[in-house]
Amino acid sequence: MKKILVLCTANSCRSQLAEGYLRYFAGDKAEIYSAGVRSTGVNPGAIATMKEDGIDISGHTSNAMEEYKDIDFDYVITVCDNARENCPFWPGRSIHIHHAFPDPAHATGSAEEIKKAFATTRDMIKEYCQDFVAKHL
Repeated sequence: MKKILVLCTANSCRSQLAEGYLRYFAGDKAEIYSAGVRSTGVNPGAIATMKEDGIDISGHTSNAMEEYKDIDFDYVITVCDNARENCPFWPGRSIHIHHAFPDPAHATGSAEEIKKAFATTRDMIKEYCQDFVAKHL
């Protein structure tokens, strides 16, 4: 079984969305983890936008990448430039993949505009995860 780690800056939004979709699309083909350069808690907007698409991430936790330093991951996916720049060397055979997504946690404007920013990033990450699973698992 493949082990996949998704990293972003705070493990609050983008990596949480990716963890949710990778778990959904990979099923029992992989163990999925997510972490951040630092841990700040799961963003309520991430939980809400995933719920709109039928995926419950309300039980996810926000973790710091140091918690997983002893796991031999097959893939380490960074979903923001900050995580890529601060990603430690992962020993073993890890394949590092980078794909930056906009951070909806920094969206401004009306409640509807912020909700749309979350949905836009969610849909981008969903497509990426579906493609990743098809190509790599």
